[in-house]
Order: sequence, then C-alpha cells, then structure tokens
Amino acid sequence: MVGGLAPPPEEEEQERELDAQRQVIFVLESAQLETAQVGKSYQLLNCDDHGSYLMKHKKDPALYRPDITHQALLTILDSPLNKAGKVKGIYIRTVKNVLIQVNPKVRIPRTFKRFSGLMVQLLQKLSIRATNGPDKLLKVIKGPVTKYLPANAKRIGFCERSDLQPIQTFVQQQLDDAVPAVFIVGAFAHGEIDSSYADVEIAVSQYSLSAAYALARITNAMEMKWGIV
Repeated sequence: MVGGLAPPPEEEEQERELDAQRQVIFVLESAQLETAQVGKSYQLLNCDDHGSYLMKHKKDPALYRPDITHQALLTILDSPLNKAGKVKGIYIRTVKNVLIQVNPKVRIPRTFKRFSGLMVQLLQKLSIRATNGPDKLLKVIKGPVTKYLPANAKRIGFCERSDLQPIQTFVQQQLDDAVPAVFIVGAFAHGEIDSSYADVEIAVSQYSLSAAYALARITNAMEMKWGIV
C-alpha cells in the first residue's frame, strides 16, 4: 500500500493493458473523389449534378458516386466504436490513387453539399487543419497505404465471391484483441476492392450491401466483441 492506496488488482491491470491494445483501422478503397472545373469553379464530380458534363467528356456518370464515401465516413465516425476511441485510423484511396488520411476525431459535414466543398478544398490544399489547433484533420499522404498499417495487423478484405461468414462469428473467433484489425471496404456501388494486401477475404452477406451498411455491421460486431454499448 502506497500513500494509503492499494495497487489495482492484477486482473484489472491486465484488462487495462489489453483494452489499450484493442484498435481498428478502416481503409475505404476505390473512392470516387474527383474534382474538375465546371463553369467558373472547381467542384466534386457526382452523377446527379454533373451528368451532362461527364457525358460530354465521355465519362460514365454511374461511376461518380462520392456520396458513398460520405455515407461511409459518417457511419464510422458516428459509431460507438469510434466514440470509445477504438478507431485508430481511417484511410481513403481514390480511383485516381490519391491516398487520404482521416483523423478519427474529425467532424465532417453532415450534408453532401458541404462535404463536397470540403473535399474540393482538401484535394486542392492537400490538408485541412482544425480551427482551434495545429492538428491536421484530413490530409493527402504518399502511398501505399500499407506503410501506415501496423506490421502485425490482420487485414480483412470483403468480397461477394469469398466464403460467407457472419461478421459476429468472424470477429469473435478469428480476431485477437492484441492484434490490430484492418477492414478494407470498397467505397463504390459495384466492383471489387484491391485485395492484394489483405490477409483474408470474407463475404458477410448473401446479398450485395452498401458500403455504409457493411461498415455498420463491422462496427456493431466489434462493439459487441468488446462490450461497447
């Protein structure tokens, strides 16, 4: 006993150390974030507002869905998993191979119009700083994304053609709390992720899922695993 206080039980100390090791990283692959000068200003291209522009430049409007990235980010950032401090990193790799690092503490705009303006600013200035400090909340970084991932991390990719596994079962049985988990999710409507750096690929539904819904399943499963309510 030191200063009249007993040291914490060994079990509590071990649990605290294990809890500190629990961390999740998300990679949003093939995000469709592309800017162009439309009229007098630079804008984030999307199928709803720039259909005529895209067809004029022989581009398929269906491929321009930055709203998917917006919804995916909101799902991660709003999750109790993130609010509990367990999301240690978020990375976005665009179809143009631009790599963006997102601070899990950032508060992105909730409306798509304001999100679009933020992305235009980011892709022009290469970083967005916090208004009340020097921290960079969003920044463009040099790839590949693998050099920012922990060396011992388990990297999980998602593919409809892979073995079907309920996500709750997978995280309970296949993920070690002491090993960081990296979830690689496609930020597009249709297609397949670059799974070259994934250790394992799984399918979590017999149906096609939106990126936001797939991420909701993942965050919920990790919250249940770690008792985050």
